Amino acid sequence: MKSTLLVWLSFLLFAFVLSVPSIEAYTEPVLDIQGEELKAGTEYIIGSIFFGAGGGDVSATNKTCPDDVIQYSSDLLQGLPVTFSPASSDDDVIRVSTDLNIKFSIKKACDHSSVWKIQKSSNSEVQWFVTTGGEEGNPGIDTLTNWFKIEKAGILGYKLVSCPEGICHCGVLCRDIGIYRENDGRRILSLSDKLSPFLVLFKKGSDQWVHCLLLQAEPARSWLRWHSDIPS
Repeated sequence: MKSTLLVWLSFLLFAFVLSVPSIEAYTEPVLDIQGEELKAGTEYIIGSIFFGAGGGDVSATNKTCPDDVIQYSSDLLQGLPVTFSPASSDDDVIRVSTDLNIKFSIKKACDHSSVWKIQKSSNSEVQWFVTTGGEEGNPGIDTLTNWFKIEKAGILGYKLVSCPEGICHCGVLCRDIGIYRENDGRRILSLSDKLSPFLVLFKKGSDQWVHCLLLQAEPARSWLRWHSDIPS
């Protein structure tokens, strides 16, 4: 009887282990277009995985002293580099689903913070938009609007998300970041239930040749458009 019970308990334990998601699934590193792990403090350019109507790289309305976060409407323009800073400093690798700050890298003096944050919108079509002026570090209830996550989206792409659940267990806002097209044609990164996620990739800010290489990769991008599990 004891032997039968032991076998049964062992089976239940084995089944439980198989049913629990691997910790590694939640700590998967984010990769750049060269297949290398994103590192904290390294400069990267965030670009759309699509060409043409999908637009280009991420930049700001004022590149010297960054303001609202936008997406270029042209693939020919190179975006403004950013750096990532995880809420936890135990690891310098940027990982999927972890809270982090995003900050534009600017070379000139500016009295305005270049750290990304979300700000309540007065536009009835979007709930929040992404701008700068946030605070780097100091995770807590007072800095909730400054934290973002990178999540997997489709086969090769990623998406940016505002969902600081790890910063404060207090009913936080969770939304994918999409692109809102204003009347003047400007594409601003925004949060709205009506917007599709902005699918992105990452390239090192110092790799100028990569930008030129991507401009020649239209066939691969077209294939990715049709095989992504999230519509463009």
